[in-house]
Amino acid sequence: MIRNAMGRAARRGALTLALVLGPVAATADTLADALAAAYTNSGLLQQNRALLRAADEDVAVAVAALRPIVGWTSSFSRSFGYSHSGTTGVGTGFQDDTASFAVSAELLLYDFGSTQLQVDAAKEAVLAAREGLLVIEQQVLLRAATAYVSVRKASETVALRQNNVRLVQQELRAARDRFEVGEVTRTDVSLAEARLAASRANLAAAEGDLLRAIEEYRAAVGGKPDNLAVVSRLPDVERNEDAAKAIAVRTHPAMRQAQYQVSTADLNLRRAQVAIKPQVSLTGRLGKTAQIGGDDFTNSGSVSLDFGGPIYRGGQLSALERQARARVDAARANLYVTQQAVQQDVGTALATLRVANATIEATERQIRAARVAFQGVREEATLGQRTTLDVLTAEQDLLDAEVAYTAAVADRAVAAYQVLSAMGLMTAKHLGLNVQLYDPAEYYRLIKNAPIKSLQGDKLDRVLRRIGD
Repeated sequence: MIRNAMGRAARRGALTLALVLGPVAATADTLADALAAAYTNSGLLQQNRALLRAADEDVAVAVAALRPIVGWTSSFSRSFGYSHSGTTGVGTGFQDDTASFAVSAELLLYDFGSTQLQVDAAKEAVLAAREGLLVIEQQVLLRAATAYVSVRKASETVALRQNNVRLVQQELRAARDRFEVGEVTRTDVSLAEARLAASRANLAAAEGDLLRAIEEYRAAVGGKPDNLAVVSRLPDVERNEDAAKAIAVRTHPAMRQAQYQVSTADLNLRRAQVAIKPQVSLTGRLGKTAQIGGDDFTNSGSVSLDFGGPIYRGGQLSALERQARARVDAARANLYVTQQAVQQDVGTALATLRVANATIEATERQIRAARVAFQGVREEATLGQRTTLDVLTAEQDLLDAEVAYTAAVADRAVAAYQVLSAMGLMTAKHLGLNVQLYDPAEYYRLIKNAPIKSLQGDKLDRVLRRIGD
């Protein structure tokens, strides 16, 4: 029964590894391939690119307020009545049908810069949204890198657990053979059986970890892992903590986003402060009125220069100014919080990287020593100088060291990319990924002047279709 169970476990583990590692002769997928696929397939990036385009349109909406507002109206009216003459005693009915058409235009001439401040604030908000898109890009790529390394780590752990099951199986057979000739007791056989059961349980847990890692890879990258290559080269990162933090404060998109948000809040406060000011506008109107069925018509036109502003709105304008001032305070506080978080992330990632490097060095020495010890104990056991428990313990020590080494190597790879992300450099452009880079300014350049449906509008439609594809 134990042999059959061990055979099933080995076959199940081999199948799981085959799903990940693929045929030996097949071309391996590299980490760069996985990152490129994540960049291309990410729905989260697509969502935030659409949100950025929506923010771009806020600029066009604000610019439109500085342009003439042209409209038209038309109407049809009918008047009718009845008149009675007291002299003749004759009544007469009448009916007049009149049609009119008018075109009006209004242009804002001066509002103490309120509308221009709205345009400037919208532009700063666009810049903040672009940096926010880079923050999302970093998250997507770091998640993909972590998922890739996790699959490699889990598959290697499964292989170690499978080998452990085979070794314990051999020890169990040796213990039974020695028991049959009276060299060991039934206790030694039971110890080997118990260790085999534990090894099978650990193998099942490792296979479960691998399956979970595969699902995370699918979600992060957009496809199943297929023959993943070893991460042989890690990115070059700044090892000096102070220098790395200084770079992060200057270049991290979260920092730049917070800075643009402060600028946006400042402009909105200035706009709230001038909201109480009057504004000057020019209004013109051209119209024509004609009587239906007749030859009479009237042309009319008017031009007016309007000057006015608020006197009292129930405290609304003062409340809006206080609200804008509070948002400025919040944006500046957020800038400080973001700076602290960025510096903390850099320090944490560098500490994790240092720990992983130290762990790798220690576990390499541990593996060499544990392997020598296991081989020695095993030879001594054949001479009757060691018990089955001694052999199983030495084998477990070697396995623990190998598993720890695998985990440390994976932790080092993830930590290196975490340092890159904490410094604001985990982007497709900085990594040199083989992808078509998204240009966040292309759409903005087309709509920043609020185009109407024209040749420029047709070009805008083509851009939207290309982005959608």
